[in-house]
Amino acid sequence: MLVNYIPADIDECSINRGGCKFGCINTAGSYECTCPAGCKLHWNKKDCIEMVICLAGAIPPRATLSCNKNGKKDSCSLTCASKARFLPESDNTYTVSCGTPILQQGPLPRSSNGSHPCVETVTTPIKQKASFKIKDAKCHLHPRMKGKQDEMIRNSALGGPASCSDCQVTFVNLKCDSSKKGKGRRARNSPNKEVTRITLEFEAEIKPEEITANCNLNCVRQKVEKKLKSAIKALKKSINQERFLIRFSGMEYEVARKLSMTPERQESCGPGQQRLGSKCVSCLQGTYYHGQMEQCVPCPPGTYQEKEGQLSCDLCPGSDGYGPAGATNISTCAGQCPPGQYSVDGFKPCQPCPRGTYQPEAGRALCFHCGGGLNTKHDGAFSFQDCDTKVQCSPGHYYNTTVHRCIRCAIGTYQPDFRQNYCITCPGNTTTDFDGSTSVSQCKNRQCGGELGEYTGYIESPNYPGNYPANVECTWNINPPPKRKILIVVPEIFLPSEDECGDVLVMRKNSSPSSITTYETCQTYERPIAFTARSRKLWINFKTSEGNSARGFQIPYVTYDEDYEQLVEDIVRDGRLYASENHQEILKARLFSCITGVGYLLSGRAQCSHEFPL
Repeated sequence: MLVNYIPADIDECSINRGGCKFGCINTAGSYECTCPAGCKLHWNKKDCIEMVICLAGAIPPRATLSCNKNGKKDSCSLTCASKARFLPESDNTYTVSCGTPILQQGPLPRSSNGSHPCVETVTTPIKQKASFKIKDAKCHLHPRMKGKQDEMIRNSALGGPASCSDCQVTFVNLKCDSSKKGKGRRARNSPNKEVTRITLEFEAEIKPEEITANCNLNCVRQKVEKKLKSAIKALKKSINQERFLIRFSGMEYEVARKLSMTPERQESCGPGQQRLGSKCVSCLQGTYYHGQMEQCVPCPPGTYQEKEGQLSCDLCPGSDGYGPAGATNISTCAGQCPPGQYSVDGFKPCQPCPRGTYQPEAGRALCFHCGGGLNTKHDGAFSFQDCDTKVQCSPGHYYNTTVHRCIRCAIGTYQPDFRQNYCITCPGNTTTDFDGSTSVSQCKNRQCGGELGEYTGYIESPNYPGNYPANVECTWNINPPPKRKILIVVPEIFLPSEDECGDVLVMRKNSSPSSITTYETCQTYERPIAFTARSRKLWINFKTSEGNSARGFQIPYVTYDEDYEQLVEDIVRDGRLYASENHQEILKARLFSCITGVGYLLSGRAQCSHEFPL
């Protein structure tokens, strides 16, 4: 059975490349923008930016590593202000990322003006990696006990030589992995002992303002590396003394804990989860786990959270960094640049698009050029219609900025609006009969025909229930199973009304014009008709002329046991079947289920549908 495609999707990529800065891929009911190597999609899913560096002028989320010494005790804490991610990989393993990693600048594709498509370069980031082991401990990120928390604050306030007080690091990735002790006699004697491995990867950047005449780039780099190594040394001691905390949203969490010798009470839910009845459920998007309240709470206004099971929310960017509570996406944050304006991150403060450019969407990081040397009457233009074209194009045409005239939309495309610089591609496998089309309804599916042999099925004109295309030919072959014949009901058929038969539907034994003909028409019939095929097989052909188009038809058929041939012939030839309007409406509205019921009855496979009034 063939079911033809009915136009529904719009190829957004043909509309000024979907508004994408780089590339566009059309999908069913939507589209996706793509970016070149070394870049990623902006939050607006259209612009391309280099991982972080593109947001020049914006302050990227950072992490702060603080280590303080009091006597022989080292205490360290890692504070994640924003862009913190918690990922539980298993019961004994989790990862925490804090801040945003730096993408080291490499060779990138260049734009037409010779510059990189994703702004400035930076110096190579400073990277340090450290691994620690804790015996008889288990990875478990959980809120710090109040007593120990107060003790750390008190010790920190006492001062002492600081190995790294408020070290600004761009990115920290912490992985905690607990596993059973390996092999050998000790493992057998201590089956419950575990080894916890904590791995931290740090990234720090060199700030240009720190480079002076007395301390060049290498000098600054050495200072930062020395400071970071000193912090890692103190961090090792604090981890062994269980004095290392991670701060999210004002809460402090222990990274790992020593195994208890006594049986513990029921395990609490993991980080980012709350207990609902007997189950632990991750906090949903738009919420985070509040340690003090011990439950998931909505992200406050001005923040958002796109992932589940998180311990904090991310701050909205822009000068108007606020929005609704419980926001699940950065696009819900207030302060987006309106149409006609732009900024590096799509949020305020914004700049109007300069003359000769326009921007029809909110939250964008660029403006589009009119092209062809065209200008706009003012800054902050919204669309190409604001560009001073030499002529105003009507629907079915687009403005070509190279030759500065209106061009008819090619076959397979259309344009419903005035003064546009593009034509929209027909969806799916559809196309238009002629160029200069003005509506998606003029896009038609030309696919039709095929081999049919089921007990029931139907044939239909291409693009049905829309108008079929001009100059198309379809051929179907119905080959029923052995000892079965064909019953057809034509509910209605719509063909152009003209003196000469331009569009013809014919059903006969085979393709030979001299073979036995069952049915042939080139006219519209709105009254249903039923008939049996005059041959066991049917060759069906539908051919249209170059200038014609109409709604066409959908014609079901059913095969029946040849033993019932005389009965079926008597039924379809009985004028009472079509006499009343009630019978005609049934044949149209409930045709397929009714004819299927008749087919099952005549095949001896089921009882007749009560909807078919024979």
